[in-house]
Amino acid sequence: MEFIQNNLELVYFVIFCIFIGIEVIANVPAILHTPLMSGANAISGVIMLGAVIMLFQIPPTNYLLLCLGGIAVFLGALNISGGFFVTGRMLKMFNTKK
Repeated sequence: MEFIQNNLELVYFVIFCIFIGIEVIANVPAILHTPLMSGANAISGVIMLGAVIMLFQIPPTNYLLLCLGGIAVFLGALNISGGFFVTGRMLKMFNTKK
C-alpha cells in the first residue's frame, strides 16, 4: 500500500495507458491487424533478445532470478511463436484458392 501511495502518479499513468491501449486495439480495422501483428512480433523479438542478454548477467547462484528470467524468456518465446502462427493463418485467408 505504501508503494502505491508513493507512486500514485505512475499508477495513474499505467491505468491511463491500459485504457488507451484497449481503445486503440478495439478501433483498428480488420485489414490492419496482420501488419500490426507482424510489427509487434518484431518488437517482441528485440525485447526477447534483450531479456536473454540480461539473463546471462544474473549470477549463477541467484536461483530465484534465474527461474523468473527463464520463465519470462519462455513466455516471450511463446508470445512470439503464437503471433507468427496467427499471422500465418490470417495471411492464408487472403490467398486465392487453386
